[in-house]
Amino acid sequence: MLTDRQELGIKGEWIAERWLKLRGWAILDRRFRDGHRDLDLVACKIEAGKSDRLVAFVEVRTRFSTDFGTPAETVGWKKQRELARSARKWISSNRRSGDTYRFDVVGVIVGGGSVQIQYVPDAFWLRQFG
Repeated sequence: MLTDRQELGIKGEWIAERWLKLRGWAILDRRFRDGHRDLDLVACKIEAGKSDRLVAFVEVRTRFSTDFGTPAETVGWKKQRELARSARKWISSNRRSGDTYRFDVVGVIVGGGSVQIQYVPDAFWLRQFG
């Protein structure tokens, strides 16, 4: 049985996935688990005429409002560190020559019968990552 909060999170991930696909991203992985940590979405984009792919580890934050800040603002340094650890695990199993990596955040605001998307590409950078 899922809690209301878990159901909201799953709905937000579904909305974010569709939003990314409509913008040319392919989804490589959903809810990739690494122990108690996970990556919401792993997406990639290949630019026309290139074989290298950009891989984005996408953290999805779903909220009813921005009363307590934007969803992207809720991804603090502890969560960033957890995401980096999970990303390293994903890379160790899925690395392709020429891949580049980044961390994106998709904020999904659902409320009042509408949905707003706040997309933050390259949302944070970790010096020790890579």
